[in-house]
This record gives sequence, C-alpha cells and structure tokens, in this order.
Amino acid sequence: MYRENLSPIVTDETASRHDRVRHHPTPGPGNSLADWPRARHPLRVALSYVVVWLIRISPSLRLKRWLLRRLGATVGPGVSWGLEATPDVFWPDLITVEAEAIIGYDATILCHEFLQDEYRTGEVVIGERAMIGAGAIVLPGVEIGAEARVAANSLVTQDVPPGTTVAGVPAEPMGSSADADDVDESDNTDEAEIGDDESEY
Repeated sequence: MYRENLSPIVTDETASRHDRVRHHPTPGPGNSLADWPRARHPLRVALSYVVVWLIRISPSLRLKRWLLRRLGATVGPGVSWGLEATPDVFWPDLITVEAEAIIGYDATILCHEFLQDEYRTGEVVIGERAMIGAGAIVLPGVEIGAEARVAANSLVTQDVPPGTTVAGVPAEPMGSSADADDVDESDNTDEAEIGDDESEY
C-alpha cells in the first residue's frame, strides 16, 4: 500500500504534483502497462473494477460513499459523487475527498500513470467543499484546496489553491470572479433531483 500521512493541502507554493508522485521502474523490454499484474494483484483490480462500476451507476450518494470507503478511499461526510464519475481503479486507496465536496458527472480521479519504463502513483486530495465539474480529469499527485472549483471538461495537471476557480486543458486560474460564475454546475446536481434517501442503505 502506498498511502502515506496526508500533508496539508497546498501549503507549499513551490511544490507540484511531480514532487509527490512515486516512481516505480519496471524491468524488462515491455512497457509498464504490460507488466501491470506485478503492480497490483489482478484479483484486487477485478474486484475494484466491479465496485467502481456500481459507484458509477448508483443514484444513492450514501451507497457511493460507502463503496468508496470499502475500496480504501478516504471520503468525508456529505460528499456528493456524481453519476458516471470514476475513481481510480488500480489505486482507489490513494483518493481523499473531504467533507461536502462535489465530484461532477463523468469526472475522473486518476492516481496512477503507466509510462514506458515505469509507472507512477500519487495521492489525490480534494479539499472540503471543493467542486470538480462534469467531465473533468484530475491527475495523480494533485491537491485541490478547500472551496476550489474545477470547470467542466478541464484537465487538472497541477495543484489548485483554496478558493480558486480553474478551467481549461490544462486547467489554469480563471481571470475574474465573474468568470467563476460561468463554471457549469448544472451537471453536478444530477442526484439532487433524485435525492439521497439515507434510509435506503
């Protein structure tokens, strides 16, 4: 297991996700993905895949939180995980989502990268009341601060300071507070209409 003690979110402005990812060289002539069973046990990945599938399609936020915790993710109270949103299948235990954060429809949280001669793993930390927009992708090692917002379809390649709104590929801070109001939050309420019947589970 690669989980280490969590560091405070975005406290060192010089740090980057590359400073936090772990490098795992892979021997042999093939690329690192071809050697994935050495990185993570196949049965664990298969089970994780099934649970991730359930997380993606379940309309119950409470069930999603429970399943994410069973995979080893750290999930705070009140987290809203949107329909079709995907946690990392190989290393879901490297995901931390703090209280009341929103992960929007079809967003992806990645904690690994398979490259030619190595694979990399990195913890992703999403701060309290942060919002990840629909279709956004967060790369390994990224820390997103409290109440930060990531616009829909953005690619987050670096840390997002608390309270900041970022957008684009790669995601960069938006220019003004008026721009922040343009972040597409409509896709993040897909389950609000259904409700989160806590009594069902």
